[in-house]
Amino acid sequence: MTDRTSASVYHPRRDHHGQPVRIECPTAPSPKDTWQDPTAAAVFVPDGPAPPILNTVPFTPAQPHSSMAGWAALVRAPSHQNPPPPFPKSWKKRAAGAVILEPDGRVWLYEPTNHYGGYQRTFPKGTVDAGDSFEATAAREAFEETGLLVEIGAFLIDSDRSLSVTRFFLGRRIGGCPSAMGWEAQAVWLVPIAALHRHAVSEYDAPVILAACEAAAKATHADGSPS
Repeated sequence: MTDRTSASVYHPRRDHHGQPVRIECPTAPSPKDTWQDPTAAAVFVPDGPAPPILNTVPFTPAQPHSSMAGWAALVRAPSHQNPPPPFPKSWKKRAAGAVILEPDGRVWLYEPTNHYGGYQRTFPKGTVDAGDSFEATAAREAFEETGLLVEIGAFLIDSDRSLSVTRFFLGRRIGGCPSAMGWEAQAVWLVPIAALHRHAVSEYDAPVILAACEAAAKATHADGSPS
């Protein structure tokens, strides 16, 4: 676990209103030897150090898409054999998010700036605007909160949360860089999937973690590798 630094700092990126964002208790990055270690939690901070490449995919800061059509281009064609179920009826906001899996068995989380919403670490997600798709929203939110360009794949789970029902999809990193995270994140974490429950401790994330572990196990068996 990384320590926090004692002095507050300002995030290198401003909020949606162009205002500076103060990080009251900044998170310290993890040592470089965690980057390539699949058993370790690697921690990246805004504009902090990152390796040039991880699991054959380079870390290169990317520009956000200017329209939802751009984010929709990151969505993998859905399987007609396993379509998502109807979205649950609820008075709560509709939201979408991604569980981003790495080939080394780790999963990406973000640490909300100043632990907004009471989250220590959680999965990237955000509100679906009228007329936008769940999948494109998941791609956009993943980029804004982790700095990663993510291909959105199969439906994972609908998560009933405090103010929203969030539709989560499996995701695969295809570009971007975690140190280029947006202002809503004060750190981005790469965590072994078996340790997710120790990092994403919100009760709302528990069903998402279970679904992610089940999906990862199925993928491992499909590849013909031992679980």
